[in-house]
Amino acid sequence: MSLFSTLGRKGLFLFDPETAHGLSIAALKAGLVPACPAKADPRLAQTVAGLAFPNPLGMAAGYDKNAEVPEALLRLGFGFTEIGTVTPRPQEGNPKPRIFRLVQDDAVINRLGFNNAGHAAALDRLKACRRDALIGVNIGANKDSADRIADYVAGIRTFYDVAHYFTANISSPNTPGLRDLQAKESLHALLSAVLAARAEEAARLGRHVPVFLKIAPDLTEEGLDDIAEVALAHPLDGLIVSNTTLSREGLGDTRQAGEAGGLSGKPLFEKSTVVLAKMRRRAGESLPIIGVGGVSSAETAAEKIRAGANLVQLYSCMVYAGPTLPGGIVKGLSRICDREQIASISALRGTRTAHWADRAL
Repeated sequence: MSLFSTLGRKGLFLFDPETAHGLSIAALKAGLVPACPAKADPRLAQTVAGLAFPNPLGMAAGYDKNAEVPEALLRLGFGFTEIGTVTPRPQEGNPKPRIFRLVQDDAVINRLGFNNAGHAAALDRLKACRRDALIGVNIGANKDSADRIADYVAGIRTFYDVAHYFTANISSPNTPGLRDLQAKESLHALLSAVLAARAEEAARLGRHVPVFLKIAPDLTEEGLDDIAEVALAHPLDGLIVSNTTLSREGLGDTRQAGEAGGLSGKPLFEKSTVVLAKMRRRAGESLPIIGVGGVSSAETAAEKIRAGANLVQLYSCMVYAGPTLPGGIVKGLSRICDREQIASISALRGTRTAHWADRAL
């Protein structure tokens, strides 16, 4: 950990987690966080769902909910970033406090509940971004929506001209009933509507924008079967595996573990990687998968790729490691290419899918 990261962490940890998050956004906006990109390495470049990624590491949704600092995040070394989750109308989310640090576990529990400023605010900011800044838009539904599927369709239509890709987030545990959209018939209805809207927008603008589906790690084998079946029956561009977990298995911080919400950070790595590998086995080799959950180093990023991921994302581990983490991971992936004597990091993909997929959920 760099001196900057160490001092920054100590300073931010003097504040409650949500205040610290706001301060980190403000620091990025003001240019107070030094850029620390890794040197471009063609061995790390990936083409996924028709998009050219300079490296396979992305910032996951949840940090930059309102598209305030996407370009500043890319300057930290990320190959891409994902804003949101954004809902059609602004909403406050759940009552505070709603974010909890589990320092002993390098983990976070949140029950934010899709707090965001709504479509219009995010759209205005994204219109001002460079067109070559690879930014995904994570879309969701308002908590009190009368038609949640219509909210996802509205996200496609609102952001189609500015998004490089979309993520339909149906896996947050903090909006009551949202995960029900992962059930077979509900998922079929959602994907049919969302992808029909995408087809109409693509025809109108002459541009295909990929759509990914973000799923939970708290699924049964039967649930994974259903999601794979429905996903493969639609022109979906990929999966993101996974969101936060309701599990509290193996945590050392038993006091904070009792807080309601989704758990992320290092303890999520194993569970999310098992689900990733199981989905890779079900989906075959052609469907792109972005692996998320507990990525804290180049080795854990590489292990996601070995389990079957095309790309990886992180968020919570940066709370503990600081803003130099993404650049350090990208440099570490280059060193792994050197060590393994491979011409592309994608040569690792799937080499340990069986190792992870054979584990119990």
